This record gives sequence, structure tokens and C-alpha cells, in this order.
Amino acid sequence: MTRVSSHSAPESAAARAIWQGLGLPGLIDVHTHFMPANVLRKVRNHFDALGDLWPLAYRGDEDECLALLRGFGVRHFTALSYPHRPDMAVWLNDWAGDFADRTPDCLRSATFYPEPGARDYVPAAVDAGARVFKAHLQVGGYDPRDPLLTDVWGTLADTGTPVVVHCGSGPEPGRFTGPEPFAEVLGEHPLLTAVIAHAGAPEYTAFLDLAERYDRVHLDTTMVFTDFAEARAPFPADALPRLVDLYDRVLLGTDFPNIPYYYPEQLHALADLGLGPDWLRAVLHGNAARLFDL
Repeated sequence: MTRVSSHSAPESAAARAIWQGLGLPGLIDVHTHFMPANVLRKVRNHFDALGDLWPLAYRGDEDECLALLRGFGVRHFTALSYPHRPDMAVWLNDWAGDFADRTPDCLRSATFYPEPGARDYVPAAVDAGARVFKAHLQVGGYDPRDPLLTDVWGTLADTGTPVVVHCGSGPEPGRFTGPEPFAEVLGEHPLLTAVIAHAGAPEYTAFLDLAERYDRVHLDTTMVFTDFAEARAPFPADALPRLVDLYDRVLLGTDFPNIPYYYPEQLHALADLGLGPDWLRAVLHGNAARLFDL
């Protein structure tokens, strides 16, 4: 029997009240993590090592996390994973493909690393039905301008396959995080459909610039505007009108289950911005539904 958190009923009610009040059929969350059990265990160990800085709110197994998401009213979600060394991406992609086959509400997800085989296994993953990729420049520690990724970015641009890119310098900077390296990638591949994770935190303004410059650059809301994020990397209040102007390219993301607060907090944080019901409907459902043809 699937176990669920003792908090699940009030959490589900709080989440559902928001999207039901907007007349939506549910939520689409483009930034969630499902991964092999041993990888998830290492991820949780990493956060646990931070102590009180990042107390994980969710520790359930795969079935429990799926039940929680569905209870919140999430109709579609992703299984984002990311390699930190060579010869890991194919294995992660195989696992994610199997997960998608047995989890029809999950968008088939994939990833890559700068290695010679990437030019072959990325198009193979697209041909196999991958609908979204993940690139994590901070964890992976690689330069997105690496020549080994030129064909990868080209494949994703040519096929219109979205890629969620963690390229901002939060929660801690890496050698190739920040707006400049990925801006060069977009300069070479201006038709790339990129979703900037965490809206580029903490370099929000620079990534808003990129979204305004390139029509296929999107921003996801992962952790942005929550009390946790505002205490560490506050979104500049004077940039909120720019989010309104980009209403059709802002997507709900949460980082579930690797978050230090309960899921509805992300939804309340977005609703409390007061940017209007049409903006909120687009962010919580409409934009992702259009991007992924759902």
C-alpha cells in the first residue's frame, strides 16, 4: 500500500484550492525530480549534510512522492536528473525512459554531459520520445560552451525540445554558472528552447534580459518568491513588471521533492504576487500545456 505523509490531506487541500479557484484542470510542474533510488539517496545525503540550512520536507519513496504530486493536482511533471561525471547520462536516460513508460503523467525526461557519445545519445533519446532535458552546470561542473556539446545544443534547437538549464549561481556558484556562459550558447543557438531553472537566481535581472532577447527562452519559478528563497536571493521588486510582460514564458517549477518547505508554499508565493488571475493561470498550467502540447 502506498504510504503518504500525515500532512498530505491539508497540503492537498491547500494546493487544490489555488488552481480550482482559477478554474484550471490542475497543475503542470516542469521542475520535479525522480531518479534511481541510489542517486536520490545521495542527493538527500547532500542536503542532510547542510543541517538546518536545508531541512527536507519530503522523504518518501517513489510511490509516496507520486501520490503526493497527484494529490496536489499535478497533472503532468518531469523526472529531471543530471550527471556529474562521464558515462552516467545514458544510464540515467534509460532509467528515466523506463520510469516514463510506467508513469504516463510524467513527461519523458533525459539529460547529457559533455562527452563524445553525447552527440549520438541525445538524438537517440529524442527519437525515443524524450520531451524535456536537464542540464545542471553547477552540479555537473562543466562549461556549456564545451565543443562536445555543440551538436547537443544544435539537436535540441533543431527539434524544439525544451531543456531545463540550471545556470544561475544559486544556491552556490560554480565555475560556469552565471549568465555569461549560457548567453554565449544562446548566441550560437538562438532557436534553443531553454527553461532557465529558478528564474536564474540570484542573477534574475540578467536572465530576464536573455528571455527578452530570445523568444524561446523561458523561466521556471522553482523556489522563487518563497520565504526560503527571499531570505537568500530576493527577487527584485522593480523587475516584477517584466515578469508580467513575459507572462507566456514563465512556467511552474518547484524542485519537488527536494524542498525545505511544503509544496503549497510555492503556489501561495506566486498567488501572493498579485500579478492577476490570467498571469497565474498561464504560469500554473497554460504555458506548459502549450509548450509541451498537452
